[in-house]
Amino acid sequence: MKSIFFHLTLLLCTLLTSAQTNQTDANGKKHGLWKGIYEGSNRPRYEGTFDHGKETGTFKYFDDTKEGKVVATREFRPDGSAYNIFFDQKGNKVSEGLLVNKLYEGDWKYYHEASKDVMTLEKYKSGKLNGIRTVYYKSGKVAETAEYKDGKRNGPYRKFAEDKDSTPLEEVTYLNGQVEGDAVYYNPDGTIASKGKYVNGEKKGTWEFYRDGKLFKKEKYPLNKKFIKTPRANESDVLGN
Repeated sequence: MKSIFFHLTLLLCTLLTSAQTNQTDANGKKHGLWKGIYEGSNRPRYEGTFDHGKETGTFKYFDDTKEGKVVATREFRPDGSAYNIFFDQKGNKVSEGLLVNKLYEGDWKYYHEASKDVMTLEKYKSGKLNGIRTVYYKSGKVAETAEYKDGKRNGPYRKFAEDKDSTPLEEVTYLNGQVEGDAVYYNPDGTIASKGKYVNGEKKGTWEFYRDGKLFKKEKYPLNKKFIKTPRANESDVLGN
């Protein structure tokens, strides 16, 4: 009897809980706890609380598997923004950051696979990259930095080796998404490999190339292209007569 009573009580609680979800207010707006499902599988897709049609608190989002693992959380804040965290199948953070009006805003972090170490730090304004974007090696050393404005590279770009001195590998400048101005490329030992200028994303003027720390070649860009003169086809060959 106790077993039957227990199962009946559990069933009643389940029915009451189910009856209290996915409700609307007098104006037909979502209110209270809501649980969404995937079409086809009917597995849980999300759960969270609405306040007269507005999301509030933290929502959880699940993958479409039997385990129903949490793949994202979204914390809805009073100011209308939402802080998002995305997870892999093992519960490790993949990325996190703020959404304002459904657009990326402020700092966004991306993590190395199955790690708590930040791989990329990006800065956004109204959904576009703005400010310095930094990429890190898993060791924590800086791999590269680039400055952005309105979603395009604008300003210095630097690339570094993963050694104790963070040896520079590349130093160039961008303008509206294209390489522009002076550029220097380095060998892994820190010596210069080549240097020159870019104009509208293309090499222009004299470029210098180094070997073992010494200048060994200069080239002027754009390079002169050598055309091979081919004999003119006979009209009868073309027409097949």
